[in-house]
Amino acid sequence: MSDTPSDPPAPKGTGPDTLLTFGWEEWVSLPDLGLPAIRAKIDTGARTSALHAADIEVFGSTNKPRVRFAVHPIPGREDLIIPCSAPIIDRRDVTSSNGETESRYVIATQMTVGGQSWEIEVTLTDRGTMSNRMLLGRQALKDHVNIVPSERFHQPELDFEVYHTRRVRSIAPNRALRVAVLSRENNYSTNRLVEEGEKRGHSVEVIDTTRCYMAINAMAPDVYYDGKRLPRYDAVIPRIGTSITPYGTAVVRQFESIGTYVVNGSAGITSSRDKLHAHQLLARHRIGMPPTAFANSPKDTSNLIGLVGTAPLIVKLLESTQGKGVVLAETKKAAESVIDAFRGLKANFLVQDFIKEAAGEDIRCLVVNGKVVASMKRTGSEGDFRSNLHRGGTAQKVRITKEERDTAVRAARVFGLGFAGVDILRSHSGPKVLEVNSSPGLEGIELASEKNIAGLLYDAIEEKVRPTPVPRRKKPL
Repeated sequence: MSDTPSDPPAPKGTGPDTLLTFGWEEWVSLPDLGLPAIRAKIDTGARTSALHAADIEVFGSTNKPRVRFAVHPIPGREDLIIPCSAPIIDRRDVTSSNGETESRYVIATQMTVGGQSWEIEVTLTDRGTMSNRMLLGRQALKDHVNIVPSERFHQPELDFEVYHTRRVRSIAPNRALRVAVLSRENNYSTNRLVEEGEKRGHSVEVIDTTRCYMAINAMAPDVYYDGKRLPRYDAVIPRIGTSITPYGTAVVRQFESIGTYVVNGSAGITSSRDKLHAHQLLARHRIGMPPTAFANSPKDTSNLIGLVGTAPLIVKLLESTQGKGVVLAETKKAAESVIDAFRGLKANFLVQDFIKEAAGEDIRCLVVNGKVVASMKRTGSEGDFRSNLHRGGTAQKVRITKEERDTAVRAARVFGLGFAGVDILRSHSGPKVLEVNSSPGLEGIELASEKNIAGLLYDAIEEKVRPTPVPRRKKPL
């Protein structure tokens, strides 16, 4: 197929040291797009080069628009998808050899062949029916290549097998991503996630979780928002408020069923929010925590207190958050009164031993992708045993021990959370996990640690959603 657009500018680049010889078909690499091997047809009758692209989607600012698209580099292998993105440098009307005109986005990218590289411009179009997923026009070849039109494969032959090996991970670039932040709040954490993502060239959208609704079916599960189907995101960062946990985790499950990478899965959010279940999981995996007891019958109050130890005790609502619903009972009688009051409200609660040596301080460890990336010591305001920053507590950078680090990592792993705040008390018998938070705030930890936590989270996301190898198809018996 020959394309006849208006004359585009000449390709940029220094060009090869010596002219390369091309036949009518050659193997080339487009490393900037994460395409280590693609078979290209050489067509000197076409000025413009073309690359096969599906699911073309424009994003970014109007001043610096970008385009996302998918490439199926191997003909007949629609299951192998390499997601790509690049800045848009132009939009041109291209007329094909059959006389049809199509408006196409134009991008610039490095092409590598025969050990040499130079920048070329390519238009994006659907070449799914073509045996060659790329066409190289004369503008990309001018001053670089001699053509022998009766022959093919003068340059080193590449192999599609590269897409089935781990080598493709190192070749793939840091492409722009489309990320959704599930949040109902316009706060520091949400704004930092948007700011950091956009600084890296990603498209970040804040989605109000309660305004999402779902099409639940086996063939085409989807999430809708404001009357429209949401696009396919590369990653979703859940910031689910405690009050909407059931519905919020249902939305997260829907994204999981679509196949979207979710930083914190629905199961981990649900189990970490249920404090009883959370403590049962921690105990099952032998992770240190304060002695804890739970009972339903008011007749068991004395035995319940006895299981934990002597006063003072902590009585904590299962739905407590940010220090609300957490009471310190200085005496056994006070503990019984608080328990009776909670039962009168038909509220579920836990009773825990009070770790005196913690002295109103705890350690918040921020775990990202299985590593503690930052930690801070939180100290309660004068006269308050709770160290929550929302209740007037203060934070400062702290050095943690190897045991504390290992405890935090193990606790996050128990819940399957890729991004978690693990709160630890320092006791005479070692670190004790108070809580694992699936939506940790960024403000306090970034200020105290002087680290770019949002950036570290995006590092993990970019690593997770990079194009990955696909299994080879088994040959039929």
